[in-house]
Amino acid sequence: QVQLVESGGGSVQAGGSLTLSCSVSGNTGSWYSMAWFRQAPGKEREGVANIDTGSRTTYYADSVKGRFTISHDNAKNTLYLQMNSLKPEDTAMYYCAFDYRIIATLRPNNYNYWGQGTQVTVSS
Repeated sequence: QVQLVESGGGSVQAGGSLTLSCSVSGNTGSWYSMAWFRQAPGKEREGVANIDTGSRTTYYADSVKGRFTISHDNAKNTLYLQMNSLKPEDTAMYYCAFDYRIIATLRPNNYNYWGQGTQVTVSS
């Protein structure tokens, strides 16, 4: 089993920055996939970014390319999402996700472990 705990959400003005963290515990193994997803009220959950923790390959949704950076610290077993130039449309609950497989897509159904979410609110 794997447990995920997100932190770092909050309220910022447009143009500001936030860094989200996701602490990973449990039997993860040494090479796996992690991702960030978000869900705004009334909308479907959408993928933001993912990372292959072995090769460090990353993938981003077009809506966040150039503004968000996903990273993973193996020693701390922690996933990060650095979010810059935030926009009101980035407002959502942000979730981290884990899977033992190497996943190259941002489809929520591909990930079997989820955190509880952290809220990000961007005001104009």
